[in-house]
Amino acid sequence: MNHWPFIVAAYAITIIGTAGVLVASFVRMRRAERRADSLGRRD
Repeated sequence: MNHWPFIVAAYAITIIGTAGVLVASFVRMRRAERRADSLGRRD
């Protein structure tokens, strides 16, 4: 029995999941930075 399809699928899911978390974190970080900058400009 060949296990390579399972191994490739597991790596693909891991890589896609990691990329998704990375992109979501980056978007939230940029949004938080914009909000923090706008709070500082009110003074």
